[in-house]
Amino acid sequence: MIALSERDVRELLDMESCIEAMTEVLASLARGELFQPLRSIVRPPGAEGLFGLMPAYRGEPAAAWALKEIAVVPDNPSRGLDTHMGGVLLHDGETGELVAIMNASPVTEIRTAAVSAVATRALARPDAQRVAILGAGAQARGHVHAMRTVLDDPEIRIWSRRLEAAEELAGEVGATVSPSVDSALFGAEVVCTTTAATEPIVEKRWLTRGAHVNAVGSCFPTTRELDTETVAHASFFTDRRESCLNEAGDYILAASEGAVGPEHIEAELGEVLAGMHPGRQHEDELTVFESLGIAVEDLASAELVVRRARERGVGVEVDF
Repeated sequence: MIALSERDVRELLDMESCIEAMTEVLASLARGELFQPLRSIVRPPGAEGLFGLMPAYRGEPAAAWALKEIAVVPDNPSRGLDTHMGGVLLHDGETGELVAIMNASPVTEIRTAAVSAVATRALARPDAQRVAILGAGAQARGHVHAMRTVLDDPEIRIWSRRLEAAEELAGEVGATVSPSVDSALFGAEVVCTTTAATEPIVEKRWLTRGAHVNAVGSCFPTTRELDTETVAHASFFTDRRESCLNEAGDYILAASEGAVGPEHIEAELGEVLAGMHPGRQHEDELTVFESLGIAVEDLASAELVVRRARERGVGVEVDF
């Protein structure tokens, strides 16, 4: 078995390659070539945060199992730590042998931003230039890199409730700071929400005509970043219908108000990539991609990381 640290994973999992891996695995999922149940969430009384288990399986061409086990600790940024802490385990699909274990934090950060890049490439207007990123944590940083990978020299604005965090990230990545959400969204053709908001921070009236929104943060049934009007008036896409219907507060809370139903989900992103749905159909269309972060993405990321680790001699071999 090979053990890969956070530093190892960051060295091996570059954004460009991860975007292509996510494109391939999501299309494969849409074609029914992978198996993925809903994640299991454990919330013990009195515990800080929660614990999640995310399994996935692929049978062909090379069988593989993957499991991400992760503790989500909302207060970790105050400790200088990521909110998501855990590991990704990769097993041989035929023998069941444990092939690798790797730090989950960079996997989660990079593959989530990569999927937003895939959604942006598939659903945003082709002339998109202005990007608003809401939040200033690890996901915000990853999304800056991801948007620059798929858009041609975009203008990037960053907003955060903590102005100092927005200023620090903007200085690091060469972006500008917006003092309010509405100023960040003004004229932005692409919006990435990467916050831990519990109530909506995005109002439809602030969105420019033809905008595309990647809704990434607050992916719990009781929390949301988008107001009901945004969800109801958008062409609404997601990574997995089952996950959206059970886990996405943006959708679930809008549905509880009677604004949308299951038919409101236009398609899974993989269905667009596989040519089963046309995606955006006109310039002025508001599109939303609801990102839950699913286990097949971890499987594809882990295989890419392990393949490169073997090629480059990175990581520690463990006699397990």
